Amino acid sequence: MATVEERLARFEAESEIRTVMARYMELCDELNSDTPMDELGALFTRDAVWTGVGARYSGAFGGHKGRDAIVAMLGKYRGPPAHFAMNAHFLCSETIRVDGSAAQGQWMMLQTSTYADGRSDLRSARLRVGFDLEDGAWRISRFETENLFSRPVDRWDDPAPVPVPDEPTGD
Repeated sequence: MATVEERLARFEAESEIRTVMARYMELCDELNSDTPMDELGALFTRDAVWTGVGARYSGAFGGHKGRDAIVAMLGKYRGPPAHFAMNAHFLCSETIRVDGSAAQGQWMMLQTSTYADGRSDLRSARLRVGFDLEDGAWRISRFETENLFSRPVDRWDDPAPVPVPDEPTGD
Protein backbone atom coordinates (compact mmCIF):
# COMPACT_ATOMS: atom_id res chain seq x y z
CA MET A 1 0.00 0.00 0.00
CA ALA A 2 2.90 2.39 0.68
CA THR A 3 3.99 2.08 -2.94
CA VAL A 4 0.54 3.07 -4.20
CA GLU A 5 0.47 6.04 -1.82
CA GLU A 6 3.97 7.10 -2.94
CA ARG A 7 2.96 6.88 -6.59
CA LEU A 8 -0.21 8.84 -5.93
CA ALA A 9 1.75 11.55 -4.09
CA ARG A 10 4.20 11.76 -7.01
CA PHE A 11 1.38 12.05 -9.57
CA GLU A 12 -0.30 14.75 -7.49
CA ALA A 13 2.99 16.64 -7.19
CA GLU A 14 3.53 16.45 -10.95
CA SER A 15 0.01 17.77 -11.55
CA GLU A 16 0.52 20.66 -9.12
CA ILE A 17 3.86 21.50 -10.76
CA ARG A 18 2.20 21.58 -14.20
CA THR A 19 -0.41 23.94 -12.76
CA VAL A 20 2.32 26.24 -11.39
CA MET A 21 4.06 26.36 -14.79
CA ALA A 22 0.80 26.94 -16.67
CA ARG A 23 -0.18 29.79 -14.37
CA TYR A 24 3.30 31.34 -14.60
CA MET A 25 3.10 31.31 -18.41
CA GLU A 26 -0.45 32.65 -18.38
CA LEU A 27 0.54 35.57 -16.15
CA CYS A 28 3.62 36.28 -18.29
CA ASP A 29 1.37 36.34 -21.38
CA GLU A 30 -0.68 39.12 -19.78
CA LEU A 31 2.02 41.30 -18.19
CA ASN A 32 0.38 44.71 -17.92
CA SER A 33 -0.90 47.09 -15.25
CA ASP A 34 -3.69 44.62 -14.33
CA THR A 35 -1.39 41.63 -13.73
CA PRO A 36 -1.70 40.36 -10.13
CA MET A 37 1.99 40.57 -9.24
CA ASP A 38 1.39 39.17 -5.75
CA GLU A 39 -0.01 36.00 -7.35
CA LEU A 40 2.94 35.88 -9.75
CA GLY A 41 5.36 36.25 -6.84
CA ALA A 42 3.61 33.50 -4.87
CA LEU A 43 4.58 31.02 -7.61
CA PHE A 44 8.22 31.37 -6.45
CA THR A 45 9.94 30.34 -3.23
CA ARG A 46 11.17 33.21 -1.07
CA ASP A 47 14.81 32.57 -2.11
CA ALA A 48 14.15 31.54 -5.73
CA VAL A 49 16.61 32.25 -8.55
CA TRP A 50 15.50 33.30 -12.06
CA THR A 51 18.27 33.39 -14.65
CA GLY A 52 18.95 33.55 -18.34
CA VAL A 53 21.65 31.10 -19.44
CA GLY A 54 23.72 30.89 -22.59
CA ALA A 55 25.21 33.66 -24.68
CA ARG A 56 21.95 35.38 -25.68
CA TYR A 57 19.85 35.12 -22.52
CA SER A 58 22.51 35.57 -19.84
CA GLY A 59 23.24 39.00 -21.29
CA ALA A 60 19.61 39.92 -21.95
CA PHE A 61 18.11 38.76 -18.66
CA GLY A 62 20.95 38.25 -16.20
CA GLY A 63 20.08 36.64 -12.89
CA HIS A 64 17.69 37.58 -10.11
CA LYS A 65 17.68 36.15 -6.59
CA GLY A 66 14.70 36.20 -4.29
CA ARG A 67 10.97 36.49 -4.89
CA ASP A 68 10.98 40.30 -4.64
CA ALA A 69 13.80 40.67 -7.17
CA ILE A 70 12.06 38.32 -9.62
CA VAL A 71 8.75 40.18 -9.30
CA ALA A 72 10.57 43.50 -9.80
CA MET A 73 12.27 42.20 -12.96
CA LEU A 74 9.02 40.85 -14.41
CA GLY A 75 7.21 44.03 -13.33
CA LYS A 76 9.33 46.09 -15.73
CA TYR A 77 7.43 44.44 -18.60
CA ARG A 78 4.12 45.85 -17.34
CA GLY A 79 4.83 49.38 -18.61
CA PRO A 80 3.14 51.72 -19.20
CA PRO A 81 2.97 51.07 -22.01
CA ALA A 82 3.07 47.30 -21.61
CA HIS A 83 6.17 45.81 -23.27
CA PHE A 84 4.07 43.23 -25.13
CA ALA A 85 1.10 44.01 -27.36
CA MET A 86 0.64 40.22 -27.71
CA ASN A 87 2.55 37.42 -26.01
CA ALA A 88 1.88 33.67 -26.00
CA HIS A 89 3.98 30.88 -24.48
CA PHE A 90 3.66 27.22 -25.50
CA LEU A 91 5.27 24.41 -23.51
CA CYS A 92 6.04 20.88 -24.72
CA SER A 93 8.52 17.98 -24.34
CA GLU A 94 7.96 17.95 -20.61
CA THR A 95 9.88 15.95 -18.04
CA ILE A 96 9.21 16.21 -14.31
CA ARG A 97 11.14 14.27 -11.65
CA VAL A 98 9.84 14.47 -8.08
CA ASP A 99 12.09 13.53 -5.17
CA GLY A 100 10.31 14.10 -1.88
CA SER A 101 9.80 17.82 -1.33
CA ALA A 102 11.90 18.85 -4.35
CA ALA A 103 11.41 18.39 -8.09
CA GLN A 104 13.11 19.17 -11.38
CA GLY A 105 11.31 19.90 -14.61
CA GLN A 106 12.38 20.61 -18.16
CA TRP A 107 10.31 21.96 -21.04
CA MET A 108 10.80 23.22 -24.56
CA MET A 109 9.12 26.60 -24.89
CA LEU A 110 7.91 28.42 -27.97
CA GLN A 111 7.09 32.11 -27.51
CA THR A 112 5.29 34.32 -30.00
CA SER A 113 5.45 38.03 -29.26
CA THR A 114 4.48 41.38 -30.70
CA TYR A 115 6.02 44.30 -28.85
CA ALA A 116 4.55 47.71 -28.11
CA ASP A 117 6.65 49.17 -30.95
CA GLY A 118 5.03 46.78 -33.48
CA ARG A 119 7.95 44.38 -33.99
CA SER A 120 7.19 40.66 -33.70
CA ASP A 121 9.32 37.59 -33.17
CA LEU A 122 9.28 33.87 -32.60
CA ARG A 123 11.58 32.35 -29.95
CA SER A 124 12.33 28.94 -28.62
CA ALA A 125 13.99 28.23 -25.30
CA ARG A 126 14.89 25.29 -23.12
CA LEU A 127 13.51 25.75 -19.60
CA ARG A 128 15.09 24.00 -16.64
CA VAL A 129 13.01 24.60 -13.55
CA GLY A 130 13.50 23.51 -9.96
CA PHE A 131 10.59 23.31 -7.53
CA ASP A 132 10.38 23.05 -3.77
CA LEU A 133 7.46 22.36 -1.49
CA GLU A 134 7.28 25.56 0.57
CA ASP A 135 4.48 26.38 3.02
CA GLY A 136 2.50 23.41 1.71
CA ALA A 137 2.60 24.47 -1.96
CA TRP A 138 4.85 23.62 -4.89
CA ARG A 139 6.75 26.73 -5.96
CA ILE A 140 9.50 27.55 -8.44
CA SER A 141 12.88 27.59 -6.69
CA ARG A 142 15.10 27.92 -9.77
CA PHE A 143 14.07 29.06 -13.25
CA GLU A 144 16.60 28.86 -16.09
CA THR A 145 15.80 29.87 -19.65
CA GLU A 146 18.21 29.20 -22.51
CA ASN A 147 17.58 30.54 -26.01
CA LEU A 148 17.58 27.97 -28.81
CA PHE A 149 16.53 30.28 -31.63
CA SER A 150 15.01 33.68 -32.28
CA ARG A 151 13.65 35.05 -35.52
CA PRO A 152 11.71 38.15 -36.52
CA VAL A 153 8.21 37.69 -37.94
CA ASP A 154 6.48 40.17 -40.27
CA ARG A 155 2.96 39.57 -38.98
CA TRP A 156 0.93 36.90 -37.17
CA ASP A 157 -2.47 37.12 -38.79
CA ASP A 158 -1.90 36.74 -42.53
CA PRO A 159 -5.09 37.64 -44.45
CA ALA A 160 -4.41 34.96 -47.09
CA PRO A 161 -6.99 32.16 -47.21
CA VAL A 162 -6.22 29.05 -45.18
CA PRO A 163 -5.22 26.30 -47.64
CA VAL A 164 -7.60 23.32 -47.44
CA PRO A 165 -8.04 20.33 -49.76
CA ASP A 166 -10.53 20.67 -52.58
CA GLU A 167 -13.78 18.73 -52.35
CA PRO A 168 -13.64 15.41 -54.17
CA THR A 169 -15.06 15.64 -57.70
CA GLY A 170 -16.89 12.29 -57.49
CA ASP A 171 -15.13 10.80 -60.52
